[in-house]
Amino acid sequence: MRKRSVQIEPKIAQFRLKDSAVKKPYRIVIAEDHTILREGLRSLLSSNPDFDVAGEAEDGRDAIRSVQKFKPDLVLMDLSMPKMDGLDAIREIKKQSPDTKVLVLTVHKAEEYVFASLKAGADGYVLKDATHAELTLAIKSVLGGKPYISPGISEKLVAGYLEGRKPVKAESSWESLTQRERQILKLIAEGYKNKEIAGYLYISVKTVEKHRANLMKKLSLHNASALTAFAMKKGLITE
Repeated sequence: MRKRSVQIEPKIAQFRLKDSAVKKPYRIVIAEDHTILREGLRSLLSSNPDFDVAGEAEDGRDAIRSVQKFKPDLVLMDLSMPKMDGLDAIREIKKQSPDTKVLVLTVHKAEEYVFASLKAGADGYVLKDATHAELTLAIKSVLGGKPYISPGISEKLVAGYLEGRKPVKAESSWESLTQRERQILKLIAEGYKNKEIAGYLYISVKTVEKHRANLMKKLSLHNASALTAFAMKKGLITE
């Protein structure tokens, strides 16, 4: 009997060793302001044993808080969200948690969005018309340390950016805006008043008024309705 027990124990130890070496799934946070899309993404990703959807966020501020709380391996980030957009959120997340990968998932194909996302620190850029297979490939590529850009975006354009070359063209009125001005433009377009914006950004009403005046001057727009239409055209808000 003693001999049998000696033979069994090593096998049990070996089994436990293998069991303890099982790789944990990657933790993911989904940042998307449309509930139905967020729920669809959660269902899609949760069906893959390699992924664990640790949290969800409906705007940039929520995304930052979710990263602080859940310490995810990757954030799936929409760009057009209320209050704080995806670009601001990417910058802050990369500042607070450099090892967290960020994969942009958006409808925007224009080069200015691709460049801005990469500059902010995004590790990949996928369009929302991607298939399930492409999204999975993009996530795994980014988690593996390889940047991923949707085939729908000019490879030559992105390659030039990654090599350090910037597109040669005159600065547009949009590109002349500071990050703070873009943030205030977004909040104005969402219907917030100067006092509300000041409270949200922890700045004075006079500072908001100054930024608002600068916005109108740079964009040659003269009222809130025109600013809102411009913000919608740029994808800062949706209809």
